Amino acid sequence: MPPLIGELEEFKNVSPALQWAIFIVAALIAVVAVISIGISIWLSIKYVVYNRRKNSANLSGKDAARKILDANGLQRIKVSTFGSLIFGNSYSHYFHKVRIRRLTAKKDSITSLAIGAEKASLAVLDKERDPDMVTRVRLTPLMYFGPFAFIPLIAIGVIIDIIYFNFSGLPTIIAAAVGIAIYAISFVLSIKVLKTEVKAQKKALEILENEHLATSEELDMMKELYKLYNIEYVNDIIMEFLQLILRVLEIIAKLQNSSSSSSD
Repeated sequence: MPPLIGELEEFKNVSPALQWAIFIVAALIAVVAVISIGISIWLSIKYVVYNRRKNSANLSGKDAARKILDANGLQRIKVSTFGSLIFGNSYSHYFHKVRIRRLTAKKDSITSLAIGAEKASLAVLDKERDPDMVTRVRLTPLMYFGPFAFIPLIAIGVIIDIIYFNFSGLPTIIAAAVGIAIYAISFVLSIKVLKTEVKAQKKALEILENEHLATSEELDMMKELYKLYNIEYVNDIIMEFLQLILRVLEIIAKLQNSSSSSSD
């Protein structure tokens, strides 16, 4: 059996194959986490470098977003500046708003132009009723809040378990399974988000080129920046997928443990 796992009380009655599966998935999570750190560092470097270089159109991120929105008949969409790590650099269908972080909103840099153009392009896709964007908009609440439902559901399951079932374990496991199902749906939707982001990036580059708002060199820089963002997002999706698998394996392990304890 893998090191450490066999010594843990909660895995003492779990089959060796399942213990190895948990160990391998946990190891993969550690590897992906290290890769994620490397990607984040490289993206941060490029972000800063391109954020110090002025764009030829002399447009800030906020101005670029506003210009693209107005050119596409989206005057009702507001462009706001945010310092929040959660809502920065985003487009909200429900609030009719494009949000740009303060770090790039007022700067006339390559990074600012890339971000402002891409987020405004999401609004353009929304207006055009792009199929992937329509799905993203409809399921946004589930996508963002689904992962946070896991812990509350388990807590509810434990409470019900203690009050009505003398802590048999079954309600807790059922609640955890429901939480994982919601988490899985959220994971699938994150792939849809990536697809719309890539479409918006492509549209942003086309708009900037057609309107002569960026040189070919600047477009190449923005492509590189977009590529790094996408790689980071894919890495995050892989991490979420591995964590989902680990949670499923842990539930199976608890079922095996409970079954073995009952037999004893």
